[in-house]
Amino acid sequence: MGNCDAMSQANLKPETNENSLMSSIPNTDSAPLRFAVVGCGMLAQGQHLPNLVKSEKAVLHTCCDIAEDNLRVSRERFSPEKVSTDFREAIGDPEVDAICLATTERMRLPVIRAAADAGKPLFTEKPLASTLEEAYQIRDVVKSSGIPFCVGHNRRCSPAMVDAHRIFRDHMENPKTCAWRYDREGPNRARIKEDGIGAMSVRINDDWYSWKAYAFDSENYSHGPMLWEGTHFVDVCNWFMAAEPETVVAQETGLFNHAIVVRYRTGEIATISMSANGSFGYPKELYEATGQGGMVVNDHMVEIRTAGIEGVPPRLTFPLLNDPYPDLKTEGGLSEWLEKRRRASADAVAAGDNSRILVAEPEKGHARMLDAFVDEIRGERGPVCDVDAAVLATRVCVAAVTSAREKRFVELGEI
Repeated sequence: MGNCDAMSQANLKPETNENSLMSSIPNTDSAPLRFAVVGCGMLAQGQHLPNLVKSEKAVLHTCCDIAEDNLRVSRERFSPEKVSTDFREAIGDPEVDAICLATTERMRLPVIRAAADAGKPLFTEKPLASTLEEAYQIRDVVKSSGIPFCVGHNRRCSPAMVDAHRIFRDHMENPKTCAWRYDREGPNRARIKEDGIGAMSVRINDDWYSWKAYAFDSENYSHGPMLWEGTHFVDVCNWFMAAEPETVVAQETGLFNHAIVVRYRTGEIATISMSANGSFGYPKELYEATGQGGMVVNDHMVEIRTAGIEGVPPRLTFPLLNDPYPDLKTEGGLSEWLEKRRRASADAVAAGDNSRILVAEPEKGHARMLDAFVDEIRGERGPVCDVDAAVLATRVCVAAVTSAREKRFVELGEI
C-alpha cells in the first residue's frame, strides 16, 4: 500500500514490474502525460478536469461522456483537445497516454478492461466497483495486464494525512514515549500481550441535503454510503493500522447513520462512525490514532495534534484551498477554518447562494494523487493506492453491510 509522502519517496527506488506495459505508452519522457477523462460529470468538473489543467506533470487531452451537457461544459471550461461519446475511441487514441475514470462504479469494469487491452495506465475513482465480484474481476484484469493502476483514495495524498501517518507509524515502529508518562506500578506493572497495540477512531459529519439525487437510487447504490463513502475511511484505517482486517461488526439506520468496528488480526481496532444529519458549519472528518503511549489527531486535514510522543511538534497546521479570505488570519488550523466558514456562511446568505459556503476547504489530496500517479507510471515511485488495497477496503465495507443487515459479526474470510 503506497502513499504520497515526499519524505518516503526520497528513499524509494523505482520498482520493476516484469509485466509492465510501459513500452506501449508513447509519451514517457519528461513531457506531461496526456490524459483522457472518461466520465465528465460533477466530480470530474470539480476535481479531475481542473487538476489536469493546472498540473505540470499531466495535461487534459480528451473529455469523454455520453451526456452532451457534460461535454459542452467540459469544452467551455477546460478546453480539451478532443471530446468523445465513446470511451473505446478515447482510450484507443494513440495521442492518449493515460486514463482518468470518473464514471459511476457501474461503468468501471468495461472501461478498465479496454484500458488494459490498450496497455494504458488508469486512475479510477472510488469505490472500485459496485459489487465484490466485479472488484475481483477488475483486480484480475489489472494484474494480468500489468498496467499502472491507481484507485482514488485521495486521503493518502493529503499533506495533513501523510504527515499524520508518518508520525504515527514512526512512533508505532520506534516508540518515543514521553519521559513524563505516568506509570503507577512501575517495575511491578503487569505484562499484557496487547501492550502498545494501535487503535483508530474516525468521525464523519456530513449533511445529506448536499447529496446528489443518485445517492438515493437503490438500484444504483444498493450498499449506500457504507460502501461509497466507507471505502475512503476503511482504507485510511487499514493504512494507519498496517495490519490485516479480520472481523467486522456494524449497525446502521438507513442511509444517514452508521457505525463500523473493524478488528485486525494482530489486535488493532478501528471504529468509524458517520452521521449525514450533520452540518457543514463544522469540520467533516476527525481521525484519532493511538498506540505505544502516544496519540496523533488529524482534524479535518487542516490541523494535526500530537501527545505522548517525544520529538514531534504538538501541533501542525495546513493551508486551505480556494480561500477567498486570505486577510482573515488567526492561528491557522481548525480555528482559522471555523472562522472562515462562519464568514462564508454569512456571505452565502447575503448573496442568496448557499453554494458559497464551499470555500476555504482542506487539501484532500486529489491533485497530488494524480501527480503521484504520473510518477508511478514513469517508474519514479511505488504504487500510490493499488488494486489490492482497494479490493481490501471493498471487502471490509461489504462485510460491514452484511453485518448491519444480518445483525451479526462477520469474519472477513466469509467475504
